[in-house]
Amino acid sequence: MEKTYNYLGYFFLLLIPLIFAGFFKTYFQPFPNFSKNINLYVHLHVVLASLWVLMLIVQPFLIINKKNVLHRKVGKMSYIVFPLLILSFIPQIIKIVHSGNFPNLFFPLADGTLLIVFYSLAIYNRKLRSKHMRYMIASVLVLLGPTVGRIGPILLGWSELFTQNIQYAIIYSTLICLVLYDIKNERKFQPYLIVMAAFIIHQIVYYIIFL
Repeated sequence: MEKTYNYLGYFFLLLIPLIFAGFFKTYFQPFPNFSKNINLYVHLHVVLASLWVLMLIVQPFLIINKKNVLHRKVGKMSYIVFPLLILSFIPQIIKIVHSGNFPNLFFPLADGTLLIVFYSLAIYNRKLRSKHMRYMIASVLVLLGPTVGRIGPILLGWSELFTQNIQYAIIYSTLICLVLYDIKNERKFQPYLIVMAAFIIHQIVYYIIFL
């Protein structure tokens, strides 16, 4: 890993309190007395998403501690975990279709698409560590969608539109900081521009559907 990204794993650790806050009222607080809406498929999605987040957090620490063999083994595990995670979106999609609230299909479909794109680019560039790492960082940014998307309305009382705009602002600000950081350290920042373009498309589609 590039020395300038030595503390990446610690930033990924921030996902844990954010996810806990985002899903506290709807999942963690009712535990173990869940409502009927929290079925086996939801639990499976939670397990797979938790495993995926854990893998994202662990990988940078393995690189820093020169556990390259274990890093590759965990990476190969993602070939199983990631497709299962994407498949776990399907019950939610079916539920939305049955409810007739078709605009909300945007969230699992758009976020799932971004995850697939960034993960695929990361795996394609797995031998080019600089690109691989930056696309994996991008996949972490996608997770801010369902997390911030719940913290805003449920915990802070924000509107859906305001929450979505805050989410985009956080993502773009992070990407701009990463680009400037790479420019300062004379690193190749181009993957972040591709990531930013993908999020801009994501935002445009959101506005077309919901405005």
